[in-house]
Amino acid sequence: MSANRTVEAWPCDPHRLIPAEVLKQLHVRSDRAGWVQLLMHLAVMGVSGSLWWTQMGWRWWVALPALVVYGTSLATMFAALHECVHRTAFASPKINDGVAWFAGLLSFYNSTFYRYYHTWHHRYTQIPGKDPELEDGKPQNWRQYLLELSGIPWWIGKLKTYFYLATGQLQRYPYVPEAARAEVIRSVRWQLAVYALGIAIWVGTGWPGFLVLWLWPLAVGQPILRFILLAEHTGCSQDENPLTNTRTTLTLWPVRLLMWNMPYHAEHHLYPSLPFHALAQAHAYLRPHLAHVEAGYLRVHYQIIQSLTG
Repeated sequence: MSANRTVEAWPCDPHRLIPAEVLKQLHVRSDRAGWVQLLMHLAVMGVSGSLWWTQMGWRWWVALPALVVYGTSLATMFAALHECVHRTAFASPKINDGVAWFAGLLSFYNSTFYRYYHTWHHRYTQIPGKDPELEDGKPQNWRQYLLELSGIPWWIGKLKTYFYLATGQLQRYPYVPEAARAEVIRSVRWQLAVYALGIAIWVGTGWPGFLVLWLWPLAVGQPILRFILLAEHTGCSQDENPLTNTRTTLTLWPVRLLMWNMPYHAEHHLYPSLPFHALAQAHAYLRPHLAHVEAGYLRVHYQIIQSLTG
């Protein structure tokens, strides 16, 4: 489908795009669905991680593909965090919050901080100067594009953010309310303490788990996650119209699994309270109204590449 379809003008009432009774059913949250999804994700991580750990140095033709899958499953724990931050992955708010923090630990995000950051992203999607996801800008040339895909700016940004949060310098993050700052600082410090423990074990005993089972694989998986996330809004309208400012990418089931159905991103932005397992059904109703629906990430990146200035 063309990325430049003509759609109805905004504003429109998104609740009129899906019948009310259908929408009511789609909003039903399920602990069972959440646990099944999480366990499948962890199973991919466990099998691929075991192959990477046991075969590295012996069978590189097994270890390297396993490393890519394992690293991707670690990086895409961000998707689990994302769903749980919305408190849609599980019916229980406490389970959502606990899994969000755990998923953030694995993917190098802090769920407590991300909840406030992401709230502003939804409130001000694609609005320059307001959407925090636009702070670093979208790639305009080949150098910026390749740098973005490398994950290097992400790592640098994460290290800076963790430093500012851990040292209590939250004035640069206006989306974190004053009343929540102590909670964010405490959450970040606990997360950094876990990483510090992993480093201490590595240095003290020589067991390289922190490096080989977390840092290296996450660095391998980040470019794949960047490749996926860059498709969500790049090249979409920079206005308040959710029918045009977000892209849905139709992709393979393994990607939808590890991304917790986040490729149905326009549907998610129209209905952020829908559970991940309802987004495919919502897509059937919403597709005719969406400006950006693409058949695969390669097509999206082909469009992005065409827009680069040099």
